[in-house]
Amino acid sequence: MNGTAGTATHRTVIVVGSGPTGLLLAGDLATAGVAVTLVEKRPRGISNLSRAFGVHARTLEQLDARGLADELLTTGDTLTGLRLFRHLSLDLSTLPSRFPFLLVTPQYEVERLLERRAQDAGVEFAYESEVVGLRQDDEGVDLDLRGADGTVVTRRAAYVVGADGHRSAVREAIGLDFPGVSVIKSLILADVRLARKPEGVLTVDGRGDTFAMIASFGDGWYRVMGWNRRNEVSDDAPLDLDEVREITRRALGTDYGMHDARWLSRFHSDERQAPRYRVGRVFLAGDAAHIHSPAGGQGMNTGLQDAANLSWKLAAVVQGRAAERLLDSYESERHPVGRAVLRSSGGLVRLARARNPLLRAVRALVAAFVDLVPPVRRKVLGQLTGIGYAYPAPRGAHRLTGTRVPDVALRDGRLHEALRGGRFVLITPCACEGPGVRDGRLTVGRWAGDRRMTVLVRPDGYVAWAAERADTADIEEAVVRALTGRTAARRGTPSRSW
Repeated sequence: MNGTAGTATHRTVIVVGSGPTGLLLAGDLATAGVAVTLVEKRPRGISNLSRAFGVHARTLEQLDARGLADELLTTGDTLTGLRLFRHLSLDLSTLPSRFPFLLVTPQYEVERLLERRAQDAGVEFAYESEVVGLRQDDEGVDLDLRGADGTVVTRRAAYVVGADGHRSAVREAIGLDFPGVSVIKSLILADVRLARKPEGVLTVDGRGDTFAMIASFGDGWYRVMGWNRRNEVSDDAPLDLDEVREITRRALGTDYGMHDARWLSRFHSDERQAPRYRVGRVFLAGDAAHIHSPAGGQGMNTGLQDAANLSWKLAAVVQGRAAERLLDSYESERHPVGRAVLRSSGGLVRLARARNPLLRAVRALVAAFVDLVPPVRRKVLGQLTGIGYAYPAPRGAHRLTGTRVPDVALRDGRLHEALRGGRFVLITPCACEGPGVRDGRLTVGRWAGDRRMTVLVRPDGYVAWAAERADTADIEEAVVRALTGRTAARRGTPSRSW
């Protein structure tokens, strides 16, 4: 074993995988003062060939709480309307968010900002390091890493997070299955240039046995995704630009003069979820924990929200500010969300693929129901964009406990700005400092208006506790209780109580 093993590790974390999930998580930990190493088996460098291209409202809110959203907005275009299939369109402009739209921008732009933040915060990057072994005990985790030269070294940490994708070596090392099914057996992806621009930022349609989507990256390149029911082949079957053109013409009526492909790929779309997100001192996040169909563009977004949920809890426990049982709440809160995303995205793709008249009639009824019933429409919007998920509250808690807090106005700015310190934010109607300020647990803000409620906001932007009236003792008790953990997640609709 390498000499790094066996040294003091009770304040260190290793994150495996430098995609968006791992980068956000590592950056959060380092910003909080935790020593963190980010392990990646690829060489250094951000690939411009990535599948994800859409950033939803809740993810933009999380990035805003890290000072990154406004810069990311300059890298793409926004959509206020989203058509999931021909008969179902959703108006994103009604979202109760500072970001009532879908941002169309490639995943590599998200990674670029998150990598810069992680580097600035002091994350140690270990590239060309592949996980080949893992052992854990009551005190920490030993991780065996094979470098580019074949040498294996062992690193030890208090905790390890596997954010290393759907073929996760960490998940395999802790013996977790990844049950599920293939939803679509053969999808094609291509990054191309077009001789003629489509009318919108996102063009989606399907005709007969084909489906195609074209999204603009804003720099002259376009992402094309397509599917031909009559030509479902293995992922390693050759793919050329002529096939991409043919699928696009059949689905959209034109290929827009497609040329100069810089990337061509086939893949299959699975629905899978690990039965657990935590085994001892090892956690799973992002695609290592769950993968979904591409319908609705929820994959990367769900992973980033996993990271936002886990990071503050790990930091609090590693630094001795919270009980270790707080970490149990990560799985109990996020596993149900992952399961809900599997169901919603899978349902969308099955409806979109409907062939027989009965299923097509069901699809039309679903579309009409969503369009005509406002509570259902809000629920669909909330699940798709991520702003509708809430975590359950203890019995007798205030009605807002566990809900997402919008970017409310404070006397000295906005809530998302106050959250950039990575701490709990206590919003009060009074000018008191509040308990927990001196030891770094709290940032205190005052309502911009005349609200009398007191709200304790978790670092990930959800209500930990709220009261219509509160004194110092109530607040101190709430802070202590907030660091003991929560239970499972529930699905909800965008809160309009604020």
